[in-house]
Amino acid sequence: MPEEAVERRLGHVFRDAALLRQALTHRSHGTPHNERLEFLGDGLLNFVVARLLYEKFARLPEGDLSRLRAHLVNQQTLSELAVSLSLGDHLRLGEGELKSGGFRRPSILADAFEAIVGAIFLDSGFAAAEQTLARLYQPLLEQVDPDALGKDPKTRLQELLQGRRLALPQYSIATVSGEAHEQHFVVECAVPELGIRTRGEGLSRRAAEQEAARAAFDLVGDSR
Repeated sequence: MPEEAVERRLGHVFRDAALLRQALTHRSHGTPHNERLEFLGDGLLNFVVARLLYEKFARLPEGDLSRLRAHLVNQQTLSELAVSLSLGDHLRLGEGELKSGGFRRPSILADAFEAIVGAIFLDSGFAAAEQTLARLYQPLLEQVDPDALGKDPKTRLQELLQGRRLALPQYSIATVSGEAHEQHFVVECAVPELGIRTRGEGLSRRAAEQEAARAAFDLVGDSR
């Protein structure tokens, strides 16, 4: 079945294939759709990410842990995880959503990701859902900076430049390639006063900007 590609990326093979199909079904397509699975997945996701942060950052207070969790479970992060799994290629959408590009809409992608989590839980239990999330979140957790308290790279770069009384960074698209449903962006970030130019790549303009900002932040920090 086409969903086998999703299973390979997830690292989870469904015993009940109908659960995976439901998780990928938007309400515009018909019933059963994924909204109840999304509700279940949301609760699981918040708990598992809280536990991962609790174990990784033993000395962080509750407020800081809450801010980091909010950053890791927000719509943008979830939609980017969905893109990494190519969920948009397998979503079952109604005709209207198909025509309006619903397969790349962040809200729909984020909801589908949560629904997938709920579906894994119903299919194979909590341990399977936790294991899948731990694997998918490992790269993100390695990049988490507790000192930034969940601030994204663009925000951190802006604040660093403002603190040094420098002009804000300039972002520009260098290239856009790929099909409409799976575009690849290359964005340039420039800090002219410091002679810094960096590039970032991603499956969305925002993701590419964040990568470029992260690289620029490191260079600005080294220029002190």
